[in-house]
Amino acid sequence: MKIPTRQKKENAIIDAAEDVFSHVGYKNARMEDVAKLAGITKVTLYSYFQSKENLYMAVTYRALQALADSYARCIKKLSEENGLDVCMGLMEDFMNFCDDNYLYSEVLLDYFSLIRSTSAIADDSKLTEALKESSYFIKVQELHNLPYKIYATEIQKGIIDGSIKADIDPMFQTLHTWTAVVGYVKVKAASGDASMPLFNHSLKDLKTHILKMFRGALKNES
Repeated sequence: MKIPTRQKKENAIIDAAEDVFSHVGYKNARMEDVAKLAGITKVTLYSYFQSKENLYMAVTYRALQALADSYARCIKKLSEENGLDVCMGLMEDFMNFCDDNYLYSEVLLDYFSLIRSTSAIADDSKLTEALKESSYFIKVQELHNLPYKIYATEIQKGIIDGSIKADIDPMFQTLHTWTAVVGYVKVKAASGDASMPLFNHSLKDLKTHILKMFRGALKNES
């Protein structure tokens, strides 16, 4: 299907925004820099994205879509495996996704920090006017629970097929998994290019340990 011209232009602007945000960070990014990189005027840019917040939400929406697509590929690849193996595959996939897509991991953490409780959305005082008016903020809200639901569904499948302990609560375990990956991502971000971030242990060893620990916690030994 042919992509409409306006959608092509919008995608090109989001591409440019990703590049600018990656190099200078969201706070230091200027709309004129995005416009210049996209090869358009500021007037044209604002006709597509009325605020930097909406543009940031567009990148966040793209990040959520990319994570959901990555999950789908992982599940398809492991379609013949039991629930435990699929859950561990998804956890590793999430960690790899964050390793390979620093900007996407950053925008996702920023977003989930913003809406970490339902009151954060209910209390409009915590949101800027630009964010309230952001069309992409609404789109992100519609999609933000999908990664959790996918993982929780696979845990439930593992409980049913007997590979995961029956007393595991799928949603609680999903949150536990998320916090572990977020912790790993934050350590990696703080370490920069250093492969040995803390106490002379490598990030690779840390990832392996986290995955091994979670497999042991989930696995049904009976």
